[in-house]
Amino acid sequence: MTDSNKHASSRDPQTRIVQPDDRITPGFESFAVPVVRGSTVVFPNLKAMRDMVWSDDSKWRYGLHGTPTTMTLAQRLAVIEGGDYALLQPSGLAAISNVYFGLVKLGYHVLIPDNVYGPNRDHADWLAADFGLEVTYYDPMIGAGIAALLRPNTKLVWLEAPGSVTMEVQDVPAIVAAVRGRGIVTAIDNTYSAGLAFKPFEHGVDISVQALTKYQSGGSDILMGATITRDEELHKKLKRARMRLGVGVSSDDASLVLRSLPSMKLRYEAHDRAALALAQWLKTRLEVAVVLHPAIADCPGHAFYERDFKGGAGGLFSIVFDRRYSAAQIDAFVEALELFSIGWSWGGSHSLAMPYTIRSMRTASAWPHDGVLVRFYIGLEEDADLRADIEAAMSEAFA
Repeated sequence: MTDSNKHASSRDPQTRIVQPDDRITPGFESFAVPVVRGSTVVFPNLKAMRDMVWSDDSKWRYGLHGTPTTMTLAQRLAVIEGGDYALLQPSGLAAISNVYFGLVKLGYHVLIPDNVYGPNRDHADWLAADFGLEVTYYDPMIGAGIAALLRPNTKLVWLEAPGSVTMEVQDVPAIVAAVRGRGIVTAIDNTYSAGLAFKPFEHGVDISVQALTKYQSGGSDILMGATITRDEELHKKLKRARMRLGVGVSSDDASLVLRSLPSMKLRYEAHDRAALALAQWLKTRLEVAVVLHPAIADCPGHAFYERDFKGGAGGLFSIVFDRRYSAAQIDAFVEALELFSIGWSWGGSHSLAMPYTIRSMRTASAWPHDGVLVRFYIGLEEDADLRADIEAAMSEAFA
């Protein structure tokens, strides 16, 4: 393009607003990552446009595929998890969807743990019913026994350690070893640990999925997801699928997650301390039959947690109430809580509680407990106030 500035002074003010000749002093720097918004990427010349390759992240192509702000976030997420490549998606479920649409097709077989995040199960059932995917749910504690479930057309094995409701910690290395060398991709929903406490690539997993909506955001105000890998070819498959699906993320939202990342480890550790103390206290309560917290010895998979997790368990755990309490009483307990809101998405500063009937959610493994499960997320409120709130709610609901 020709130099337009030499004619700028003779142009109408409206033109000069749309195509300004601003003179801003260069060299401004701060700790904040600049928010770069844009759909159109302007090429310096036609050759640069025609030489563009969709898989080359060293050159900008289109705002949907990345901006300096979103690429900065992707690179930092890869560093946290120990990966080499990361892609952003508009939600955690979109990241899960990206894995499916990037890696599987008609006639492929997928293995999914029975404790999987509910929307992942719904997604797989939909793909099985409408798109010909073969889906098998497996006992999350199967370990190396997963080898017996593999088929010639098995192409993807999902893991989730721990399950985000029932908290079983899978033997990830054993499962990965059982499928290695068979042309099968392993993908883990690693949202529970935020990439801080569990490092999936150190245990041989191929893809880590994160719901950045949770701890990375920390504010309960952002929807975003990510897929992270060390394998360039897998990254390209995911990237191609994301491009075809036409999904992207807002640079404004990415900037908010970037702002929260430096404090994520501190917040995670604070959630972890408070949640473990509260879980240990609940274990002494006669109203509670079972406490499901990976750091407590009788939680299924606790030995794997001790072996594989190095940074705590965050703020999420579950309890099962004694069977003498009805579902209606437990609903009344949840509604009597004043400091625990009722809500699905955790990872922020506010505590949450949600009841579940687990037997209705299982298809491949038995659930040994008869009582109703309540999942707690412990926020950043004062521990003593949360404990007092639970005691008061129990007294009101179970009187």
